[in-house]
Amino acid sequence: MKEKLHTKVLIIGSGPAGYSAAIYAARAALEPILVTGIQPGGQLTVTTDVENYPGFADVIQGPWLMEQMHAQAKHVGTQIVTDHISKVDFSKRPFVCIGDSGTEYIGETVIICTGAQAKWLGIPTEKKFQGFGVSGCATCDGFFYRNKKVMVIGGGNTAVEEALHLTNHASHVTVVHRRDSFRAEKILQGRLFENPKISVIWDSALEEVLGTENPLSVTGARLKNLKTNALTDVAVDGIFVAIGHAPNTALFKGILDMDEEGYIKTIPGTTNTNIAGVFAAGDVQDKIYRQAVTAAGTGCIGALQASKLLVEHK
Repeated sequence: MKEKLHTKVLIIGSGPAGYSAAIYAARAALEPILVTGIQPGGQLTVTTDVENYPGFADVIQGPWLMEQMHAQAKHVGTQIVTDHISKVDFSKRPFVCIGDSGTEYIGETVIICTGAQAKWLGIPTEKKFQGFGVSGCATCDGFFYRNKKVMVIGGGNTAVEEALHLTNHASHVTVVHRRDSFRAEKILQGRLFENPKISVIWDSALEEVLGTENPLSVTGARLKNLKTNALTDVAVDGIFVAIGHAPNTALFKGILDMDEEGYIKTIPGTTNTNIAGVFAAGDVQDKIYRQAVTAAGTGCIGALQASKLLVEHK
């Protein structure tokens, strides 16, 4: 017989948004259940140094921060379940979600915190040096490259914005794009071309990340010209892959309103989706900021809104 778990607040996902929602919901005596998903802790579990999360004067580790949030959520009364939601029914309240384990999770409200993932190129050395010179977030890691040379891979808005941001820290930024023109908005392109700290290499792709073994550290990039197949090595201290992010929202397609990129639409200033009682928080609905602190903030908002709705419908 399938196990059924009932709760006033069901939280799907366990990054900063999910754990923050759990902490606030538990402190409101709503006895939330949090289903971790396949990557407990989200993107921060693959982030090494975290220097911009408020409250810590020294550099902390992403996995450690997630362990602390997990422990805090559990301490205040959250039931944390290691499972992955594979099916949802939001047609009526209470909402029903089915886990890979076969367990039915029945929630009076649901807060979706499934996050997003940076898109990667998929080359072996890219994965090898992730967190050791290869990054998917200039806002998160640009600070570590003060007065150093860095490279940005991509040609859309994300790549151009990342390159412009990195000029605040790096001595020089090289942008590498597969084509001979950018897809980014013209106003962003204008800013990039006017910046003396940025140069562009066209018609090229990252073939290999070059670096040292002990310690793991990036020293350069091997580029392949897609027209001539010629290989060129460029010395850089860091490589930022900026080919976009993909929100983890396939489960909710056709159920919740989303934008053209698959991010869940919420009413501005809230975490309300188009279905009353279903909320979305964190990177699953935020394609602009994508920071741990903003995700945590919207997780808090989601819990407070869920609590308010439960009181109104009591």
